[in-house]
Amino acid sequence: MSPRWNPHPDIRTGRHVVHNLHVHLVFVTKYRREAMTDTMLTRCEEIMREVCAAFEAELNQFNGEDDHVHLLVHYPPKVQLSKLVNSLKGVSARMLRKEHDAHVQRYSWGGHFWSGSYFAGSCDDAPLTAVRQYIKSQKQPA
Repeated sequence: MSPRWNPHPDIRTGRHVVHNLHVHLVFVTKYRREAMTDTMLTRCEEIMREVCAAFEAELNQFNGEDDHVHLLVHYPPKVQLSKLVNSLKGVSARMLRKEHDAHVQRYSWGGHFWSGSYFAGSCDDAPLTAVRQYIKSQKQPA
């Protein structure tokens, strides 16, 4: 599909598919402990951008508070959302623990950084603006 046929930049094409899939993800720290610092939140975003890129997905927006993070991810239909989530949580927990071990140890319980559960909500254009504003409004830790 050429750009002149596609005025909407979020609509992507593959060999046999035209898609526009967005998901709003929320990950909560284990027991909602206030484990995230501003530095950790910034690093977490970098890590999650890299993981998304490995899945050929795009992290459109990221923010959070000291006990949870919000992500808005644009992903292709070939991506299994559960596998993307497992990678996002697993890689970020491993890297944050490695880089901020002393801090993470104070807040982790049983070696887990993230709660085992998560929120995933599909988005289309109408609520997408509202989701973006909600994510932007999160109060980052000082």
